[in-house]
Amino acid sequence: MSAPDAAQNSADDIVIDVHGLTKKFDGRAVVRNLSMQVKRGTIYGFLGPNGSGKTTTIRMLCGLLTPDEGEGTCLGYDIRTDTDEIKKHVGYMTQRFSLYEDLSVRENLEFIGRIYGLDKPRAAARAAIARLGLTGREEQIAHELSGGWKQRLALGACTLSSPQLLLLDEPTAGVDPKARRDFWNEIHALAAEGLTVLVSTHYMDEAERCHEIAYIAYGDLLAHGTVEEVIAGSRLTTYVVSARSSEALNRLTEELTGKPGVDMVAPFGTSLHVAGRDAVALEATIAPYRAGKEFEWKHSAPSLEDVFIELMGKARDNFQ
Repeated sequence: MSAPDAAQNSADDIVIDVHGLTKKFDGRAVVRNLSMQVKRGTIYGFLGPNGSGKTTTIRMLCGLLTPDEGEGTCLGYDIRTDTDEIKKHVGYMTQRFSLYEDLSVRENLEFIGRIYGLDKPRAAARAAIARLGLTGREEQIAHELSGGWKQRLALGACTLSSPQLLLLDEPTAGVDPKARRDFWNEIHALAAEGLTVLVSTHYMDEAERCHEIAYIAYGDLLAHGTVEEVIAGSRLTTYVVSARSSEALNRLTEELTGKPGVDMVAPFGTSLHVAGRDAVALEATIAPYRAGKEFEWKHSAPSLEDVFIELMGKARDNFQ
C-alpha cells in the first residue's frame, strides 16, 4: 500500500474530526475551544454535568447549530458548509421522546420511514420491530409504552435509515436498569456492524461500556481517552475509609474537605472515598486520622466515578 493510500484509509477511519469549536449564547461560552476525534465503529461516551455543553456539541456535529469558532468534519463533510449532507447520514436520539404519542409503534416507524424516503417503509418498520424486540407491541399506542419500550421505539426510528453515525443525548435517563442494559446490548451490536455512536450519559456503568470517553464541564473538555487512560491520567491517590458510625464519617468529611492534598471526599454507601493528586500532601493530611483506631483506611485504585467527582469539583460553572 502506498503512503497516500494509507493516509486515505486512516482518514476514512475518522468519523468526527473537529478543532477549536466554540459556541456562545448571550455572550456566555457554552462550548469553548473543543477538539475531538472519533473513530469509525467506536462507542464514544460524553460525560459531564448538566449545562456543560454536551447537547450543544452534539448539535454542532450534526449540523443543527453553527459554531462561532472552530472547524471540522463529520462523516467527511464540513460541519459548516455541508450540514444537509451530514443530516442525511446521522441518526439523532434526543433526551425527550419525540415521536407521535397518539400513533402506534408500527404507525410511528412507517411514518418515519416515509419521511426518510425509504422504498419499503412497511418492510423497514417490520424489520426494526423484530430487531428491537417490539414484536407483539406493533399496535400499542406510543403514550401507553413504559420508558424502556419508548426508548426502544425511539432507537428504532433513528436507525431506520441505516445511518453511519448515531448521536444519543442521554438516551436512558429515567429508564430502569434492565431496560438500560438491554439498550446497551443493542448499541454494542450496532457498533459491531460498523455504526459509530456518540452518547452522552451521567451513568458510570454506561461510561465504562464505551470504547472511549470524554469529560466536558461547563464548556471545557477536561479529559478524554479510554476509561483506563482517563483513570490513569487523573493521577489520583485514593483511600476507602470505613467507621463504626455514620456520624464519625460525616465528621471526617467536614474535617478533611478543603485540606491540603484532599481533592475529593465523597460518601459511597457506608464508606468514604478520599482522594488527591498530590500523594505527599494527602498522606500528611490524613496521617493523624490513620494513626487512631476510629477509622479503617484501605488504599484503593481510583474508580471512574472518583475521577468524575474530582473533575466536577474543580470545574468552574460558567453561569457563575
